[in-house]
Order: sequence, then structure tokens, then C-alpha cells
Amino acid sequence: MIKLQKYDGNPILTAQGDSWEGLCVLNPAVIYDEESGEFKMLYRAAGNDLTHHIYLGLATSKDGFAFERASSEPNLAPDKGGADEGCVEDPRLVKMSGYYYLTYASRTFAPGQYWRRDCGYFGFKPEEGPTMLLNNNSVTHLAISTDLKNWKKLGRITDSRLDDRDVYIFPEKVGGKYVRLSRPMEWCGKGFKNANPAIWIAYSDDLMEWEKPKLLMQGKEWWEDAKIGGSTPPVRCKYGWLLLYHGVAKKDGGYRVGAVILDAKNPSKVIARTKDFIMEPEFPFETDGYYNGCVFPTGIAVKEDTMYVYYGAADKYVCVATAPFEEFCEKVYKEGK
Repeated sequence: MIKLQKYDGNPILTAQGDSWEGLCVLNPAVIYDEESGEFKMLYRAAGNDLTHHIYLGLATSKDGFAFERASSEPNLAPDKGGADEGCVEDPRLVKMSGYYYLTYASRTFAPGQYWRRDCGYFGFKPEEGPTMLLNNNSVTHLAISTDLKNWKKLGRITDSRLDDRDVYIFPEKVGGKYVRLSRPMEWCGKGFKNANPAIWIAYSDDLMEWEKPKLLMQGKEWWEDAKIGGSTPPVRCKYGWLLLYHGVAKKDGGYRVGAVILDAKNPSKVIARTKDFIMEPEFPFETDGYYNGCVFPTGIAVKEDTMYVYYGAADKYVCVATAPFEEFCEKVYKEGK
């Protein structure tokens, strides 16, 4: 059976003080920098304000487990009056040709403390106009940096009429094209092959304008019968592209994790996929929080054949699990065919 080994010291990052990260930290993007020998993490964070504005913080680690915050200020913040004024959240990070590329979900207005019945709506609604303004739906943006400290926001890379998150790009071109995975919530049901929200793939010449997405994969098993979405950016292995994804079950609303390998030259082709989940909520810090029963991987790093998978737990904490990389990929390939 394919499983990830959760770290005994979880959670590895928790909320701090009475500040922009005083309520929750979760859903981190992580890269291992071989030059510095450091793991670098961008984590989602929010303070205990009713509006629930969401930021990204930066932390670093030498061993992949003990992380230190790099600053007392956010690494990336919403722009007041801008298209991402409500939040910058659920980052996914890749390094390509010397540059860091960050995809993040945003909303026009702050989402409020969404787990509360009185979370409210913190914006205005004209009678008609842009969908993202009327619905405050998630739109995914792209940013670029040379040092993970100074960012240039490039704008949205998904259709603003769709609630589209769990979006990330591949760390290199494939067949001369950039590749993007996404999960448009509205693309399901009548008129679609997938009954529930699923993972779609698209290609681009410049990272900003994308060809029409095509359905890549949809939920099959009981633990993913409500919806699935991409989790960690793809990592090259000898069998192709390894990526982790999350599935949500109708039975209990729980978030669980699966693995898939895509063809190296044609990532629109799934060559192996786990039938059973490889990680699920178990411990109190995963089952009791702002979303009870959630393990949500968003970061992955490989160092010396150890794969580090970083995940948000119960929308409240940052945790990590590991596995031998080559052995893990071999099991996914053999058992998932």
C-alpha cells in the first residue's frame, strides 16, 4: 500500500501573535534551493479579523522540518483597491529558467471567516458587471520573482467568470509549451463528461494567455466522488510527471490525497493513478480546525531521494509528510496502472 509518512513533530508551523498571521497558517508552497541548501516556504496566513484578509508569509529551513519565519511582515499581500484586494492564498511555486513563478488564488473582496455563519460579505454589488465582482469568486493570478522577496504581479491567468483555483504551472515547458492545471468549479454536470469538479489541463506560449482547457481526470473512487483538484506542482521522475491531487468525499466531506503520473512528453495522458488514497485526516490537528477533516498538500520538494510533502491541516496548521522518492514513484507507477 502506498502511503506518506507524517512527521512526528507536526504541525511544523502554527499561528503567531496578534497579527496578520495570528489566526491560522496553512497551505504552503515549498521549494528546495540546492544553491543555499535551504527549503523555502511561502505559507498562507490570516489574522483574527472578521474580514479575513489573507496573506503569504516566507519561512526557511535547513532540514525541511524546523522552519523559521524570514520576516515579521507578509511576503506578499493583497493590493488595496486592486483585483486581488481580498486575499492572496493557496500558493503554488515553481522555479523555471532562474525565476520563481507563483500562482495564487485571489478574490476581489475579502472572503470573511468562511467557517462562520455570520462571516458576511465585504464588498459592493452592482446590478450587473464582471462576474468576479458580483460573485467574489476565486480567480488565479501569476507573479514572478528572482529572490522570493520582491514580487511582480502579472495578473490573472484564469477565466474571471469561473471559480477556478488549485491552479499551477509545470516547472518546464513540454513540447515547447507551458502547461497549466486547474479546477474550474462550474465546468461539470450537464454538458460535461465529468459530473463533479475535476482537473483540467491547458497549454500556452507565454504563461498569460491559454488555449482552451481539456479535461484531464475526474473523480472515480468513493473518497473523491464530490470533487478533485490538483495539489502539488509536478515533479519529474523516471516514469514521467508525478503530482499529488486531493479528493473530497460526499460521505464525510473529508479531503484525502491521491497520486498520479502523467506522460513525460504528453502530460494530457495519465499513465498511472492510485486507486486508494495515500493520506487522510487522522490526528486532532487535521480533524479539528476551521475545516474539519482536511489534509491539503500544496508544496513538494525532493532532496537526496527524500520527498517532502507539505500540507495544510484543517485550514489551521502547516504539516509535512515524507517518502523515499524513487520507491514512491515506482509504487505509484506499478500499482496505479
